[in-house]
Amino acid sequence: MSHDDDLSPQVPDDLAAKAAAFDDADPLAGYRAEFVHSDGVLAYLDGNSLGRPLRSSGRRLAEFVEGEWGERLIRSWDEQWMDRPTELGDLLGRVVLGAAAGQTVVADSTTVLLYKLARAAVQARSGRAEIVADTENFPTDRFILDAVAREAGLTLRWITPDPATGVQLHEVQQLLSDRTALVALSHVAYKSAYVADLPGITAAVHEAGALMLWDLCHSAGAVELGLDAADVDLAVGCSYKYLNGGPGAPAFAYVAERLHGELVQPIAGWMGHADPFAMGPSYQPAAGIRRFISGTPPILAMVPLHDMLVLLERAGMPQVRAKSVLLTEFAVELADTMLAPYGVAVASPRDPELRGGHVTLEHPAMSAAVAQLWDRGVIPDYRPPSGLRAGLSPLSTSFAEVAIAFAHIRDLLSSESG
Repeated sequence: MSHDDDLSPQVPDDLAAKAAAFDDADPLAGYRAEFVHSDGVLAYLDGNSLGRPLRSSGRRLAEFVEGEWGERLIRSWDEQWMDRPTELGDLLGRVVLGAAAGQTVVADSTTVLLYKLARAAVQARSGRAEIVADTENFPTDRFILDAVAREAGLTLRWITPDPATGVQLHEVQQLLSDRTALVALSHVAYKSAYVADLPGITAAVHEAGALMLWDLCHSAGAVELGLDAADVDLAVGCSYKYLNGGPGAPAFAYVAERLHGELVQPIAGWMGHADPFAMGPSYQPAAGIRRFISGTPPILAMVPLHDMLVLLERAGMPQVRAKSVLLTEFAVELADTMLAPYGVAVASPRDPELRGGHVTLEHPAMSAAVAQLWDRGVIPDYRPPSGLRAGLSPLSTSFAEVAIAFAHIRDLLSSESG
């Protein structure tokens, strides 16, 4: 069954025409052909969990195995691999983060980097006794911050935000004091896609003399960022969502240059040493951002991430964000028109300035619906207690694909209610 055959009988004519018009006018439509698309998937709405692979990555991985690894063998460490975590970090900083060179490194997982930066931050503010976080953040963030607080003998001060609005500036300000060492929040909320006031919250945290750590997992590659312009201290993020690095792809850490000499990262591995091959008796951190590396970086896993960053640079983040806004606006319109009659509520902000790259739809039947959608080849994801997340990757997702997915959601809910 073709996508067109599937679209016409299920999507209202006006919405089908609108999807087609959006796709025809989309300046980024040509990029869809650069991704792997399976015939068994009618609509992929989970790019905010795992992005599609690029076709070029398969070829590049094979070339890597034959050339950099197979031909050059151990010599590639001296020739190019030692600098790859920082060179790729510079590319990521320039294309996605709004960060000057020398402040971003690709290594480890988000969990490990969260620990490193949080632990280093509270040590750098050792006279202070509190960490501020929020109860709606992703579990890993909450678990890591709790572990750091216990390890350092600090108190966690919890914000309990309205899930529909996300963490507000005034909520952060209410908990800030001269006891605050660190504030750690997600820029885009993983449930609702609410976009926090990154510049405003960062400035308030600095006024209190504390450090600010942002989780950019749901921002990088979907939302324009300006870390340097906002005077951000610290940030981490993964590369397997909108950056299409693949399952288990390495994460990234941003540390503002002004903090390099002040922060002592807690996992002192040989690759972060000033002279890794000295094999000396004690640890001396490398200069600059390299000091935040610990063990041997996953060089092979950096190949797909590099490919996607090159593609993003070619497309341009302003254009990517513009399409992201159009995709999510269309998803909200489809939800209001096709799904609201069945009791579906849009749990993401309606203001596109406050909405990231996904739209969350709430309904008591969503858990069962997602399982059935997967069987149909429509792939969103589910987040408790009742949220279907439609993650819309701008370079690989068409408007027709979104319309098809929502038609299938409507069919399942109409069967449920009928």
